[in-house]
Amino acid sequence: MAKRNGGALLNHGAADLPSVTVDSYNIELHDENGFIGDRANRQAFHQKLEDWRQRVRKGGKDPLGDTATEKLSKKQIDALLNGEDKEACALVLGAIEDFATEIAYVLQQFLEEDGWDGTRRIAVGGGLKESSFCELAIARVMVRLKSKGLPIDIVPIAHDPDEAGLLGSAHLMHSWMLDGYDGILAVDIGGANIRAGVVETRLSDRRDLSKARIWKSYIWRYGEDCNSRHAAIEKLVKMLTKLIGKTEKQRFLLAPVIGVACPGIIEADGSIARGGQNLPGGNWEGEQFNLPRELMHAIPAIGKHDSLVVMHNDGVVQGLSQIPVMQDVRHWGTVTIGTGFGNVRFTNRAASATNKD
Repeated sequence: MAKRNGGALLNHGAADLPSVTVDSYNIELHDENGFIGDRANRQAFHQKLEDWRQRVRKGGKDPLGDTATEKLSKKQIDALLNGEDKEACALVLGAIEDFATEIAYVLQQFLEEDGWDGTRRIAVGGGLKESSFCELAIARVMVRLKSKGLPIDIVPIAHDPDEAGLLGSAHLMHSWMLDGYDGILAVDIGGANIRAGVVETRLSDRRDLSKARIWKSYIWRYGEDCNSRHAAIEKLVKMLTKLIGKTEKQRFLLAPVIGVACPGIIEADGSIARGGQNLPGGNWEGEQFNLPRELMHAIPAIGKHDSLVVMHNDGVVQGLSQIPVMQDVRHWGTVTIGTGFGNVRFTNRAASATNKD
């Protein structure tokens, strides 16, 4: 759960942000089978696909061939869905329908929570978003929920998930704090990779950051090769330092702020209370380690000013990138379908005249 700011302009893991209130995030709902988010993550889809393949093999040849289900890429699954082999297409459609049923069930459980009451739109992001089969599943989820009398829109997140995790950082602070600058540094830490980039805010075009874009970014896919937290931080600092050098050469004026998206429950002091167990090297949780403090120590200044770091949960930051396209509803949320199932519910702080509710 996000923490109230207590009057501070910038606070880690805060509930009160300039444009929205973070009503809840990282809710861990359970049923008789365990954590319900496990029913709607990437592995869950692959299991649905494998189940259908096993059923088909009972009566004949598997139209998907000999490739193991877990080895099928998003592009390969999309090709099967859109290809000329109708039996293969039908098999994938069966998995999509079963997956959509699970997602709809999970979302229904969240919508029954007090913190999600009145939600009118949910954007779906994460690693599966950039695929035809996932977008079809999302559409099926909306149809299922509406057929149950739930007036809610389920839509794909507006940006590429890789970019959304960086773009959302600009919404962690008031836009006036970025006046006079071209952009900010942003970091997105995940369970398989770390991204660092420069968000060009383009405030002169639109004050709501709807024109913001990624100016330059780097990605480090550490996989299982990194077993040291210290080494991971060193690599991140090198990426940020390289980006600073690029901006200086191009006379791109950076604000002295670094926005960080990180898995887990983020405390006001910048520590990770829980949920960081899959980060490289482990041992990111608890008061003994503080990522914002580490980054400010490694990069004490940006341009002529002391650097400042503000960190929030990665699902929250990805969701914040949706703010410009969520101004016609007051209560909305985002979910992230990846190795896990992230969830965030927002309320717009300054409802526009076109709000539906």
